Amino acid sequence: MAIALSDTTRAALAADLHALLGDRCTTNPTQIEHHSHGESWHAPGLPDVVVFPTNTEEVCAIVRLANVHRAPVVPFGVGSSLEGHVNAIYGGISIDLTRMNRVLRVSADDLDCQVEAGVTHRQLNKALANTGVHFWVDPGADATIGGMAATRASGTTAVRYGTMREAVLGLTVVLADGRVIRTGGRARKSSSGYDLTRLFVGSEGTLGVMTEITLRLHGLPEAVSAAVCPFETMEGAVSTVMTTIQLGIPVARIELLDELQMDAVNRYSRLSYPLKPTLFFEFHGTSQESVAEHARTVQELASEHGGSGFSWATTPEDRAKLWHARQNAFYAAVALRPGCKAWTTDVCVPISQLAHCVLETRRDIQGSSLVAPLMGHVGDGNFHLIFVIDPDDPTELAVATELNARLVHRAMAVGGTCSGEHGVGIGKIDYLADEHGEALDVMKAIKRTLDPDNLMNPGKMFAI
Repeated sequence: MAIALSDTTRAALAADLHALLGDRCTTNPTQIEHHSHGESWHAPGLPDVVVFPTNTEEVCAIVRLANVHRAPVVPFGVGSSLEGHVNAIYGGISIDLTRMNRVLRVSADDLDCQVEAGVTHRQLNKALANTGVHFWVDPGADATIGGMAATRASGTTAVRYGTMREAVLGLTVVLADGRVIRTGGRARKSSSGYDLTRLFVGSEGTLGVMTEITLRLHGLPEAVSAAVCPFETMEGAVSTVMTTIQLGIPVARIELLDELQMDAVNRYSRLSYPLKPTLFFEFHGTSQESVAEHARTVQELASEHGGSGFSWATTPEDRAKLWHARQNAFYAAVALRPGCKAWTTDVCVPISQLAHCVLETRRDIQGSSLVAPLMGHVGDGNFHLIFVIDPDDPTELAVATELNARLVHRAMAVGGTCSGEHGVGIGKIDYLADEHGEALDVMKAIKRTLDPDNLMNPGKMFAI
């Protein structure tokens, strides 16, 4: 069981790591505080020491030292996680992977690449410029590829291009005992052995430290068009999404923002969208004609459900402005109540249950006194609430806790999940037993086998 280190052990650990890494090992209070939390509302957890490795061999040596001193190991990317994944709640070593930021290989012909874990998705796409290929998983924040793989992240384009589950072809992982394994490969399919790649994708650092990732890429579309459409009612907006998906119309993105979130976006990004439930669309195709045809079909569906005033964005500059506003929605929501913090939660449900879950959740929020914008990647049934709360107000925390629980149980009751993309971390631990039943015992058995001393990101995913 992971426990807090004694002063003597902490000093010995720091000395050994400093001997290994020099000034890339630090106990500077500013760095310690920075690595104690992500973007979540959860209480920070201070690591004892922060290290900055530059290759897999150094990560291996760090983990072996962690074993010597029985020190917890917490991987850290850019700190954009939303469920407390990077909070070092038992202290130990925070392994900051951002200096492992090389793009190791790109094969445009094979539509794949290999990167180190500290590369961010925007850095990767900058490196892919002029190659004709693109990495489409975009969670909003400029997260590292390692962090995205660890949380099985997705984002706005998942409805067309899939999530990190589909994007990751192979991994290099440092296990809890310091061994280095390589999973998967570049072949598009394999019937050889257990699928260890899928085991580690979404494991949130609890089974090992990912250091290199092989990724699936996609070609750039020949034609792209985007649009914004306000609706008179939330029912109309959600019904448009459901019909679009059920008819098989190939959209690249469908994003839903409620009136409150649109107000926040307008204020934060200095825009003037109508304060109505709004869908953001993007269409990709092989020609302008095919894109225009799909867009017209969706526009007709929207009109049938109370959507009007389609605002088109066809130039790269206009599309970038539109999606930049959507990507800043989290920070826009927080700005609604200066001095408060965001408690962000998400669920994912079968598309046929989307309207029921969204509308019931809206009724819960409207019946409370909380400020909680709703938005989501609704094309794949995933939506989010952002409770903007005063963390020092016990009443607000209690109400948010109750509404979050109601949201999760509502989603699971219709075959959904407690988290579509944020992961479990600290915040969703209490719901895993209800969602997975006896399968949770199998997960714990895997954890005990690969990490018998519970040193790999202890306290996350489930209690050991």
